[in-house]
Amino acid sequence: MIMIPASSAPPALSGYQRLIIALLAFLQFTIILDFMVLSPLGAMIMPALHVSPAQFGILVSAYAFSAGGAGLLAAGFTDRFDRKKLLLFFYLGFIAGTFLCAIADSFHFLLVARIVTGLFGGVIGSIVFAITTDLFEYRLRGRVMGVVQAAFAASNVLGLPIGLYLANRWSWHAPFYLIVATGIAVGCVIVLYVRPIDAHLRLHPDRSPLHHFVHTISTPRYLQGFAATVLLATGGFMLLPFSSAFTVHNLGIDIDRLPVIYMVTGIFAMAFGPLIGRASDAIGKFNVFAMGCAATIIMVLIYTNLKVTPIQIVILVNVLLFMGVSSRMISSAALISAVPSAADRGSYMSISSSLQQISGGIAAALAGLIVKETPSGALEHFDIVGYVLVATTLLTLVMMYYINRRVESPAGLAVAAAGSGGSGGAR
Repeated sequence: MIMIPASSAPPALSGYQRLIIALLAFLQFTIILDFMVLSPLGAMIMPALHVSPAQFGILVSAYAFSAGGAGLLAAGFTDRFDRKKLLLFFYLGFIAGTFLCAIADSFHFLLVARIVTGLFGGVIGSIVFAITTDLFEYRLRGRVMGVVQAAFAASNVLGLPIGLYLANRWSWHAPFYLIVATGIAVGCVIVLYVRPIDAHLRLHPDRSPLHHFVHTISTPRYLQGFAATVLLATGGFMLLPFSSAFTVHNLGIDIDRLPVIYMVTGIFAMAFGPLIGRASDAIGKFNVFAMGCAATIIMVLIYTNLKVTPIQIVILVNVLLFMGVSSRMISSAALISAVPSAADRGSYMSISSSLQQISGGIAAALAGLIVKETPSGALEHFDIVGYVLVATTLLTLVMMYYINRRVESPAGLAVAAAGSGGSGGAR
């Protein structure tokens, strides 16, 4: 048991802070659900719109690439506006794009709708993390990131089953209407209850967007954070796209039992996300990251080398693997949030989010070149993907060690604290 001195314990959360955390988590839930819900709807969309598998692949990837491009284009502008107004602008655009998805009646209409949704939705994640960094002390950010990141698990456990139920009962359009209705409710709460978040505007008000973008991508300490973000995304995106096929064809799990595995894993991820965040604040973000790396390496080596396995063991391995991955993602997000100065947070987060999207797409493509499918459907060389993930995990561990040293220095802690709790602050 590690005891934390009372003087170093994080302060209690205020009512407004709790509202902001819940709002940001719910907002992320809608964004992630919109991104993920298209894939399982493929069996309905393809015959309904006469879409080929290749065209459906374009529909799925259109969101990711437009989101990545939008983040880069918006990077020079995100620190020039009140973050509340910026969030509302992009969230309304996201809702409009999702509505277009709901009413789409052809492949080309749906393709344009997914591009529009990605252009707006792809920037929202970076705004959420910039708001988190602006409004919460560094000592609290692990806790906040843990709750916000739990939205990913919630979208799997709650969002996807509800969306698929609605699609089966009515049509594939229904889940998008649900997201639109939920998004409108969230937007109303933002308008009514979120205070202006504009303290950063007083720091560098005259910097041009291009100058701001160039400054952000050329600052040495930022480059280190960008590199770590790329590697963090690369490992996960190489493994996850093939996990369902590996589970069915290599581990011998019936496809009808896949939802059980994902549901149980998601429930544990939802429950442990906030606890991992609290641990990051209590015992150190890098310490939790290092433990997450160790757990990830061990479980990846076990998972990618499994043969036919009982479902109970598969569930246990999946849960432990995702605990390791969640520990890395939550603690690294909290730690990297301290890298940019208050004046550059929006730009930094936009570029970081874009790099994550783009590197994830490239990683999935590279994994596709490594993995081979046998006539029976089993995957070969999946263990090699695991070894690549282990290598990237070790590299990120080294990189995060140096980032942590910089952040924990007196100068780094001053940067982390600057702007937190400013205008629209958390109290």
